[in-house]
Amino acid sequence: MPKHYTSLISSLFGRFAGTAFPGPIQRAINRSYVGLMGLNMEEFAPTESYPSLNRLFTRALKAQREINPDPSAVVSPCDALITDLGSIQRGQAYQIKGMAYETAGLLGEHYADEVGSLEGGAYANFYLSPKDYHRYHAPMELRVESLTHIPGRLYPVNMPLLRNKLNLFIENERVVLAARDAHGRRHFLVLVGALNVGKMVVTFEERLHTNAAPGPVRHFRYDNPVHLDKGELFGWFEMGSTIVMLSAPGALAYQIEAGEKVRFAQTIARLKEE
Repeated sequence: MPKHYTSLISSLFGRFAGTAFPGPIQRAINRSYVGLMGLNMEEFAPTESYPSLNRLFTRALKAQREINPDPSAVVSPCDALITDLGSIQRGQAYQIKGMAYETAGLLGEHYADEVGSLEGGAYANFYLSPKDYHRYHAPMELRVESLTHIPGRLYPVNMPLLRNKLNLFIENERVVLAARDAHGRRHFLVLVGALNVGKMVVTFEERLHTNAAPGPVRHFRYDNPVHLDKGELFGWFEMGSTIVMLSAPGALAYQIEAGEKVRFAQTIARLKEE
């Protein structure tokens, strides 16, 4: 099966972004992007120092932000806009108010047996715009038990599409991480691809290759779960996209609202007592 046109566009853009042009040209590209998108570079290396646009997209913080040491504190995994959050009801969550989707479709067949256990749990959508910091971090101490790559299309995940395209998250390519918190409760972190996202990188899984040739769903189970400390880096988007977090009922209580802008390391929720 040939690539969908959204994947082809994203692949071509990824090649451009990954190319290191001669110094003066690259510096002009970087400055143009920063100015056009309105990037705030205060926490990052100078704009001109990045050898490619991709390196600028995936820029690291110069200094780690302070992580709340309270074990009950849940931090934002990224800089993002909360497009929606709420309770999972009748097996559904919302990509934005009024646009429901089935959580079973989002997670895929490998987690079909777990969908019911999420009923009454919490969901939150973190939308990373092209100007945001594109790296993602563990929102709490987690043990990642498996990872699933579900190929798909790469439609934009901006506000117009969120409001008008049904099952946007389900149609798009995604990477599903199934993990447990320190109390053993289930959380899913779903990385959703989007137009111009050349790759979704997960640092602990070198076998993951997104926006590649069309292929089957790939599922990786970790007999020895991958341990992530709260705030620990575990990957990045090459361009902006969305992270969906689904949590078991009674696991946490959010302290943020839909439409709110959050920053990585900001306390956004509290883990509940068992």
